[in-house]
Amino acid sequence: MFKKSMLLSIQSILAMLVLLAASLMPTWAAEQEPSVAWEKIDRGVTLIDVRTAEEFAAGHIDGAINIPFEIIVPELAKLNIDTDAEVVLYCRSGNRSGIAQESLVKQGYTNTYNAGGFDSLISAR
Repeated sequence: MFKKSMLLSIQSILAMLVLLAASLMPTWAAEQEPSVAWEKIDRGVTLIDVRTAEEFAAGHIDGAINIPFEIIVPELAKLNIDTDAEVVLYCRSGNRSGIAQESLVKQGYTNTYNAGGFDSLISAR
């Protein structure tokens, strides 16, 4: 009886850990589809390159605004970009754009898309 109850406790703990891990996964994990990103970009959404100024200067997508991910929230506020405006973010790999996206979502932005990495986007074009 003790073994069965211990097994159930361990299974319950594992199930809770799986749920916790899933809730901590960034929302951008399911995004980063270049075709979806390009459809949005082609429609003229606000496109933001969240890489460094040096990376941006080395190459970027036409029409992109360079705002490093660390300062995305105050800079979008300065630009008066509404929280319901469609915003597409990209970086080198999708990590920094994911962090930027999470920051924006926490500030109430409701229509963001993590387009992933610059090279992936360019090769999909």
